[in-house]
Amino acid sequence: MMRSEYRRFRSAGMLKRRLNSFSRNCRGVVSFWIFIALFSISLFSELIANERPLIVSYEGEIHFPVLFMYPETCFGGIFQTEARYRDSSVQDLIYRNGWMIWPPVRFSYDTINLEATGPFPSPPSNENILGTDDAGRDIFSRILYGYRVSVFFGLCLAAFSSVLGILVGAFMGYRGGWVDIAGQRLIEIWSGIPVTYILIILTSFMIPGFLLLLGIMLLFSWMGLVGVVRAEFLRCRNMEYVAAARVLGVSDWTIILRHILPNAVVATVTYLPFVVNGSIISLSSLDFLGLGLPDSTPSLGDLLAQGKAYLHAPWIGLSALVVLALQLILLVFIGEGIRDAIDPYSEGIR
Repeated sequence: MMRSEYRRFRSAGMLKRRLNSFSRNCRGVVSFWIFIALFSISLFSELIANERPLIVSYEGEIHFPVLFMYPETCFGGIFQTEARYRDSSVQDLIYRNGWMIWPPVRFSYDTINLEATGPFPSPPSNENILGTDDAGRDIFSRILYGYRVSVFFGLCLAAFSSVLGILVGAFMGYRGGWVDIAGQRLIEIWSGIPVTYILIILTSFMIPGFLLLLGIMLLFSWMGLVGVVRAEFLRCRNMEYVAAARVLGVSDWTIILRHILPNAVVATVTYLPFVVNGSIISLSSLDFLGLGLPDSTPSLGDLLAQGKAYLHAPWIGLSALVVLALQLILLVFIGEGIRDAIDPYSEGIR
């Protein structure tokens, strides 16, 4: 058997043993599937909570308001603007010559419950199962959409920061010497810059958005994986197979990408769930302080801030706190399961 074929066979066997080890971690597996199920449900938030019907049949024609915009004139109205399907007059026009299928929750994240009889925030009811916030918006819908935003933000930030951190750590560890020393000093200086002050300055003359916050957080979040990758490259750069590759004339980039980087990536995979965890906490903290996403964007941190402001309405803070805590616990259990599966000294991997 050739050496390359043996290495592929050995890698496949190691991957299979690690997957088997992870599958034996009941807490990690259950947490993984719960997290996937919740995130998958949030991806279809528009089909679960929306102020637009899923399907409208009017005079024999089928319409999909959840996907497309239809003016009120399409249903016998007089206005050229988009139909307000929660309006009783529009509903009468449609039911007179057709029918509608509504999502389970007839509120989007920014829909104000104009039919509420009491003051806002209102307690849970049959119409709003988790109550409303200070603006009369349905809390369940805002949690559903906000969960998707927070997880997507955490995954994007973890992916980009991991790529950048791995590249910087690989370059420092492989080169060593003055490159490594200078890189460590620059990282120490850069990590000492207060992120909160920068956000306060930027938000004073710029409107914070998803991409802006992602870019600002990316400037500082990549340093978490540099130490792990750097240590792995410092360990492997003087090994015999690396020295043999240099003697054979293999380029540095080939050695880094093909021979050393796979070992470093295995070490960093265990940190990814915790990086996602930290990213979600950072976004929620910024939203809680009012330095995060705009008010029109659904956010778990904004609901926590409202819970703090309206202590007489505990359903606001408790709902967001339970969802955020569950999200973080699931990611921690997943990370622990991956760490134990990749650990070479754990049972079944040795």
